[in-house]
Amino acid sequence: MANSRSGDSMTERIVRVLDTFTTERTIQTATEIAERAGLPASTAHRIVGDLVAAGLLERDEEMRIRLGMRLWELALRGSTALRLRQAALPHMERVQALIREHTQLAVLEHEEALFLERLSHPDAGANITRVAGRLPLHASSSGLVLLAHADPEVRMHVLSGPLRAVSPETVTDAETLSAQLTSIRRRGYVVAPGSVEAVSTGVAVPVRDHGEVIAALSVILPRDTAPTPAINALIGAARAIEQDLRQPR
Repeated sequence: MANSRSGDSMTERIVRVLDTFTTERTIQTATEIAERAGLPASTAHRIVGDLVAAGLLERDEEMRIRLGMRLWELALRGSTALRLRQAALPHMERVQALIREHTQLAVLEHEEALFLERLSHPDAGANITRVAGRLPLHASSSGLVLLAHADPEVRMHVLSGPLRAVSPETVTDAETLSAQLTSIRRRGYVVAPGSVEAVSTGVAVPVRDHGEVIAALSVILPRDTAPTPAINALIGAARAIEQDLRQPR
């Protein structure tokens, strides 16, 4: 792809346009996209027009822009995330029915926990996580499991900081966090009270595919709830998911 005067390629500029969309910001004007992407208005409008023509973005009746269905379609074709989600979902439903709280599936993506699925009970407690949302690895139960089993280089980079506090109880001391990660690898699960919200406790376990940790399965409990039933349910579900992933595709 040809480079712009600033040196970034067309591909990089397209990614910057798409990155302006978040789980909270799902619809924007082309001018807002230009500002958030740090692109000249003419460049952003041209890229947006091309992406709309290709079906990757869509315009509504007020000329506002949102992500297109074709982008969703392309993302799912042959996706390893889709295979994981399909294997996990029946077992997540059983955990959610038993525990009756939020049940979540997350993967490691660019040193963050990316959430692929979330099931919630109508009476479940507080939870800020959304599907396709992200949280720092050190600041959620899922992230802690993924970080504990990540490549040493990833752990070293995260531990080098800065470790941002999401709540007053988020662990932001590198030495304390390193000891916590060692404990997670030894015990096979994590219980993280208040790491994201003071009223909640995150409980998470690793999900493996042929021995390699590829995801974290978690539930979010009210702070005063005993975690043992959730731990046992998650461990059983993770093992069942691993068995399903070993089946021929």
